[in-house]
Amino acid sequence: MDLHEYQAKEIFRGAGIPVPPGKVATTPEEAEAFAREFGGMVVVKAQVHSGGRGKAGGVKLAKTPEEAREHAARILGMDIKGLTVHKVLITPAEDIDTEAYVGVLVDRNSQAPMFMVSAEGGVDIEEVAHTNPDAIRKLTVDPRYGLLPHQAYWLANALYDDPGLIRQAQKVMGQLYNAFVNAGASMAEINPLITTPGGQVKAIDAKVSIDDNELFRRPEIEAYRDTSGEPEAETEARDADLTFIKLDGDVGCCVNGAGLAMATMDLVKYYGGEPANFLDIGGSSSPEKVVNALKIITADPAVKVILFNIFGGITRTDDVANGIVEATRNIDIDVPIVIRLTGTNEELALEILKNAGFEAYTSMDEVVSKAVELANRA
Repeated sequence: MDLHEYQAKEIFRGAGIPVPPGKVATTPEEAEAFAREFGGMVVVKAQVHSGGRGKAGGVKLAKTPEEAREHAARILGMDIKGLTVHKVLITPAEDIDTEAYVGVLVDRNSQAPMFMVSAEGGVDIEEVAHTNPDAIRKLTVDPRYGLLPHQAYWLANALYDDPGLIRQAQKVMGQLYNAFVNAGASMAEINPLITTPGGQVKAIDAKVSIDDNELFRRPEIEAYRDTSGEPEAETEARDADLTFIKLDGDVGCCVNGAGLAMATMDLVKYYGGEPANFLDIGGSSSPEKVVNALKIITADPAVKVILFNIFGGITRTDDVANGIVEATRNIDIDVPIVIRLTGTNEELALEILKNAGFEAYTSMDEVVSKAVELANRA
């Protein structure tokens, strides 16, 4: 789950990171009022889950409250990479001396948090990595001990020569790591981390992505979720306790278990097809879950065939069969359904489907190749 900048700044502020004040406006009039409160120049920043806001015209400097209102009027409702701007952050403008990048993310290779810092901030870190990889200093953190003071100093020393700035940045490194861990984040970054002419270090931007698997332990962060930028199908799937990701193909997949779902999509590709989605109904599936899954799949006009691949362990295949029968009675489904059920209560499940006029397979290769054939023929 991605957070908006103003939400990420709340987390950073709570960890003690020096973050300038800011207020969120949903109307031009609010933007003007907040600009007056801050008294002076402000920055009007679009709040969408997308990079490149500045290049798209979603970040503007306003010298007066009236100008803040004008900028907000243009930015609100703006489309940035397919996302509509509903909120803008109003924050005081800062005098900037230098800009640096500081970020920490989960590194899959080391299976540990990794810091990345660079004195070349204010631009995409991917661009720096491509054009000048030596400008990035990296550090893998042992999660048993966390970020140690000498490690934070080593990172900060890559950004500044001035001892005072190094000490401030060292403190920010530790605070950022604590915010990262306490929020259950998969990534947290400050870009840019600035210094002012007066010798202060501040985080004037913030980006945080939360591992969805952490949210059940952190309801206060779950409350930050903004569904306005999510595909409707993914929101519906989460509410129905399903795992769904929209893809670009035409074979709609309904599978139990993430591993089997990945293997099913691989096999669809192997036989010359393209999966339309990743949809995992989970290990223990009631008929209601199957009905909800079919509603989500059939809402996609690109789907030409629906493929069920169910291996019953904890999952009872008769529950899935009953869900398929119930769904087809209540939902207008105009594409073929190809079914493989094997495992717990398999004989009962096959009997349920047979009585409802469905044919079911037990071979994974057979059912996937049949689904791809029907999709290619449609």
